[in-house]
Amino acid sequence: MTDLAAVKAALKTQAVETPSWAYGNSGTRFKVFAQAGVPRSPWEKLQDAARVHAVTGVAPTVALHIPWDAVEDYAALAKYAEERGVRLGTINSNTFQDDDYRLGSICHPDAAVRRKAVDHLLRCVDIMDATGSRDLKLWFADGTNYPGQDDIRARQDRLAEGLAEVYARLGEGQRMLLEYKFFEPAFYTTDVPDWGTAYAHCLKLGDRARVVVDTGHHAPGTNIEFIVATLLREGKLGGFDFNSRFYADDDLMAGAADPFQLFRIMYEVVRGGGFGPDMAFMLDQCHNIEPKIPAIIRSVMNVQEATAKALLVDREALAAAQGAGDVLGANAVLMDAYNTDVRGLLAEVREESGLDPDPMAAYARSGWAEKIVAERVGGEQAGWGA
Repeated sequence: MTDLAAVKAALKTQAVETPSWAYGNSGTRFKVFAQAGVPRSPWEKLQDAARVHAVTGVAPTVALHIPWDAVEDYAALAKYAEERGVRLGTINSNTFQDDDYRLGSICHPDAAVRRKAVDHLLRCVDIMDATGSRDLKLWFADGTNYPGQDDIRARQDRLAEGLAEVYARLGEGQRMLLEYKFFEPAFYTTDVPDWGTAYAHCLKLGDRARVVVDTGHHAPGTNIEFIVATLLREGKLGGFDFNSRFYADDDLMAGAADPFQLFRIMYEVVRGGGFGPDMAFMLDQCHNIEPKIPAIIRSVMNVQEATAKALLVDREALAAAQGAGDVLGANAVLMDAYNTDVRGLLAEVREESGLDPDPMAAYARSGWAEKIVAERVGGEQAGWGA
């Protein structure tokens, strides 16, 4: 029997980090549709993030992307965030938009380009020092498009060398989170294509190097919860980039395409002891046709619902069924939890925390959407590459 009081207590500790770039104009290679009221600066992104946290109560940190969120004074930006009830979180590097990175960044055949890329990553650690951020998240677009284009093994050597230099620069309490992606923009080889490659590099680097699982970065049919369980077992899972995909890296709202998968992932997190402050639960999405702030609120709520269902799994009954070889009984225990309507439970959790039970309705009533449309006129809207 599941202890509802314990489930509520756990849900009240949940934290989902929102990404600064999701508040700006973003979309596909085909088209980015600009929206009225979009932030024009990192400061305005933090204003929007603060509204999300105000209505959900579980989005206390905001991830930055450098140089998209570059400012002169990062300590001042951190103070500005805290004054609005949020904090600066993960620092994400960008070594994929500069023309010099056409053939890669820290895996590039040219030592000068590799030096430029590593220096950028070291600068990101400097920013972490100023913001008080714990995690440096690395995703590399590095790879090749054609057989023979470059030496596959040499590129792994360059990758290892660059990562080691950055890892050595980390300060006390700071971590390196290494992301992977099956393909895109490289189509023949990707230098960090899967969890195994990321794990191998993190294992060699040390305890403060962990793997990030982006739920959109896998081949179709991949059992992501198996990856989660394995990395948790090895103590090498650092966090998640939550989003949804139908085909590839679609970056849709978390839980929108396959809520059952999100539930299965969260069950393995709960079962494996990964539900806590050591795990970075982050959104990594773009909102091209839907209003941005409501889409982020909905995503946070979807993660909450999947988590609540995962916490409701009767683990004693599940273990008994598994031990008895009761295939259908074990499956039924999981399905009973998944099929539970947890919206009322989450409404109670919010009310007990002094929040409106319906975050979407609370945001709609706040007038924030109308306010930013009226006030954010002129200037250059933030967006990918801004």
